[in-house]
Amino acid sequence: MKFYIALWYAKIINLLINIIDKSRGSNLSGEKAMKIDPQMVAHFKGIDPSKVLFITGTNGKSTTTNLITHIFRNSGKKVVVNLKGANLIYGVATALIKSSSLSGRVKADYYIFETDERYLPLIRKQLPAANIMITNLQKDQVQRNGDPDYIYRKLYSGIESPVRFFLNNDEPRTRAFAAKSDDVVYYGVERHSESFNKDETYPTMACPVCRHKIIFDYYNNDGVGRFHCENCGHASGDNADYLVTDVDFQNRNFKLRGVDFNMPYDTPYMCYNYAGALAVAKELGGIEPEEAAKTFGAFKNVGGRFEILKYKNKTIKYMRIKQENPETLQTSINVMAADPERKMVCLGLCPLIDMIPHYANSFYAFDCDLSKLAASDVESYFCFSEAVCYDTANRLIYEGVDKSKIAVANTEDINVLFEQFDKAETDNIYLITWLHTFEHMKKDIEKEGK
Repeated sequence: MKFYIALWYAKIINLLINIIDKSRGSNLSGEKAMKIDPQMVAHFKGIDPSKVLFITGTNGKSTTTNLITHIFRNSGKKVVVNLKGANLIYGVATALIKSSSLSGRVKADYYIFETDERYLPLIRKQLPAANIMITNLQKDQVQRNGDPDYIYRKLYSGIESPVRFFLNNDEPRTRAFAAKSDDVVYYGVERHSESFNKDETYPTMACPVCRHKIIFDYYNNDGVGRFHCENCGHASGDNADYLVTDVDFQNRNFKLRGVDFNMPYDTPYMCYNYAGALAVAKELGGIEPEEAAKTFGAFKNVGGRFEILKYKNKTIKYMRIKQENPETLQTSINVMAADPERKMVCLGLCPLIDMIPHYANSFYAFDCDLSKLAASDVESYFCFSEAVCYDTANRLIYEGVDKSKIAVANTEDINVLFEQFDKAETDNIYLITWLHTFEHMKKDIEKEGK
């Protein structure tokens, strides 16, 4: 009876949200309903666990969830999904509430849920998904997560068999999960033009199996690439089941299993999202690569990671990243460095305010290799934020950047940003900052334009 009361109460909440603001409410109704029935997710009817997929990991889970849903729906599949990144159990409950009948029965071909890596075992106790994809496990949100090896151990011990894994072949912690199942699908990315190496001055990681040093033959993303452990033999497999090959960033295409694909987003980190999504499409949905390729190029990610804004005669290229791990920062740095045109680089690396007490964290920039950016044609750098702007400037100086090229401001005032844009001779500007700062800036530019 508690389940029905919770369900009907939540549906009323969703109805009110739709009247007030349809863009909100990805989490609220599920949270309120589970106050009434804490086991609510387990009480929905008609869900086949073999059709349920959880997607977890540090980077890429939202994009991969969105891409898989795009492929499935364009192939005529009905999918229940938490597309807006509400990846705790309340978000899963909300998605099921919205899709269920008044009796709590859910009818869909597949159930695809992005899940927070710390909470996946808890969610799986109520919804025993038979399929789990792990994208990668890396440094992220250290206030909440601590060391990535802690998250690895927590997730590893919390997943019980039987389960089919979709695992990143090129990420050491992720690939180690293969020991927990006899049913594993591997996906990966072939070395490409944006692959890179790091010298011994940059940190690597301990092998998740034996704790000795992991050696990367090369990186496709920071912390992801061809690897091996000389002590225990833990390594990338010779051939992933689903391998992205022939990556051409200039012409925006790649191949998988001999099929040509258009690249909706031409950044290196997206290649693993593509490989993982296509693996799931075939193995879970029975969708052949040829069929997936027909609508692949039309994919539009929710909350785009790269946006272009026109300011006077200048082009601002905003790179939206999680400012909580080095992988996304390294990828953005590589994109900037690869641009042969003269440019201005604005780095708003900000303090993390995830939990109280807030703290200023700058070590991610020291994990990244900035040498190619420093060697490229950068007219000037602008380091700004309320707490770590000088740390960012120091990181550039340690890389050999001339101090005269660096301006610093301990503020996120958009008017100060505009002043720096005006000073630049180049019209090619790259920007990294918090989303709320960018949105404030975007509204101001649109207002002036009108």
